[in-house]
Amino acid sequence: MKTESPKIAIIGAGVSGLIAALNLEEHGYSPVIYEKTDRVGGRIKTTIFDGYQLDHGFQVLLDAYPMATKYLDYDSLELQKFLPGAQVFKDGTSVVIGDPLREPNLLFSTLFSGIGNSRDKWKILKLNKSLKNKSIEEIFGQPETSTIEYLNGIGFSKDIINSFLKPFFSGIFLEPNLETSSRMFQFVYKMLGMGQAAIPKAGIETIPIQLKNRLQSTTFKFNTTVKSCRNGELLFSDDTKVFPDYTIIASEAPLIMPNLKTQQIAWHSCDTLYFTSPKKAIKNPMIGLIANDQALINHLFYHTSLQCLQKGDNELLSVTVVKKHDLTEYQLIQKVKEELKQFAGIEVDRYLKNYRIKKAIPITKDLRYAMTPTETRLTDRIFLAGDYLLNGSLNAAMISGETAAKGVMEVISMG
Repeated sequence: MKTESPKIAIIGAGVSGLIAALNLEEHGYSPVIYEKTDRVGGRIKTTIFDGYQLDHGFQVLLDAYPMATKYLDYDSLELQKFLPGAQVFKDGTSVVIGDPLREPNLLFSTLFSGIGNSRDKWKILKLNKSLKNKSIEEIFGQPETSTIEYLNGIGFSKDIINSFLKPFFSGIFLEPNLETSSRMFQFVYKMLGMGQAAIPKAGIETIPIQLKNRLQSTTFKFNTTVKSCRNGELLFSDDTKVFPDYTIIASEAPLIMPNLKTQQIAWHSCDTLYFTSPKKAIKNPMIGLIANDQALINHLFYHTSLQCLQKGDNELLSVTVVKKHDLTEYQLIQKVKEELKQFAGIEVDRYLKNYRIKKAIPITKDLRYAMTPTETRLTDRIFLAGDYLLNGSLNAAMISGETAAKGVMEVISMG
């Protein structure tokens, strides 16, 4: 420990802030994290409601993320893994489609699903092989286009795009038209091919909680809102001030930096509604896709198809809407119920809760995988972290937190 260790403030106790604190601690520093809410996690949260375990939005961990394997203890998280596929509800019927190379039991259902043609299946095999052999750096170094243009360029049929690829990746990118960068599509596709999607047994918030529990010398100041940040000064909502030597802003910098007010971050939003149901319409641990452009629902999932730490008496169903709408909560609930019955033959018992996530995934152009420590440096004393600097993913949040901490330590080491 240094005799006169610099005072380092971190604004935001999301994953970026926690990773930054871990890196600073490893080099002998004791940062202070200021968090406006009452807990860690940022956008990654879980609530126990009426005996059911509800994640704030349908969120999964891709266990092949390089940074997740570096920082997380998967065994302690008790990851519950999805099958690599989906049940597609289309034209009054449902079929299962998936990756038979990783799950042989899905071979026949995929071959005879009626979704896509033989050329589509051949193109998927070629895409799998191509991205398996392509490094992440190569993916993010390629020219950028939209995902839908990329898929059309490969030559996939409209059927497999509209019936599977579009609803599946719309649920990941939280936008219905696949305008998301082709770099992000390739990266996520590669991660899905290398590993599995999973949810911790106790819910998605277990991830930031695990990171917090690793911290030994970091001080947390919860329910503390930073109103503005200037070199050497943090002003809080109660008009008190602190004067750190260095600050890492691991939240939306434009909200607290006066000179960044014109650089507001744009976001994709979504609704995730939770219902109880007497039985599961999807038996396997996989998502359900509504393959109909007129539907408001994008995908659904029975959380009780996986092991949950907190489990109510009935099946727990989440329904995610990524399309923009102006419905009231009541109208949205009724519309979702109608569509569940119309498109999937599902009737629910009871509505539990809706999480309207206004800031779910940052809309980022010119996506990057990583950045240098110098690039996180806004001023001599202020550094930035957050997935919006790179791409909207847990992996990017971790990279940015680690890199910002390195940026601070580089400046400290120079004197």
